[in-house]
Amino acid sequence: MDTITWHDFEQVELRIGTILEATEFPEARKPAFKVRVDFGEFGIKWSSAQITKHYTLDELPGRQIIGVINFPKKQIGKFMSEFLVTGFADENGDIVLAAVDKPVPNGSKLI
Repeated sequence: MDTITWHDFEQVELRIGTILEATEFPEARKPAFKVRVDFGEFGIKWSSAQITKHYTLDELPGRQIIGVINFPKKQIGKFMSEFLVTGFADENGDIVLAAVDKPVPNGSKLI
């Protein structure tokens, strides 16, 4: 495994945000949802997430997640992803969201 410096890590903007809305993303090649997330002072941003195995559309709004907000925007079909949703693969390769266990202010940086 390659190592990075503390300076390298500090450059990654891992921020907490609250999901405001989640919708179907039928155009995605792999099953996914579109999520609209409030990152506080960093604004409201959209992304897609392949999280359909562990989550329903109804349970996502209000959930806080961790996102990388300083990657360039990425075109996914006709959809523009504005941040990277973070998570971990379970034993089947299905994604479980990276999240916090207590509420924190939107936009807070992972340190």
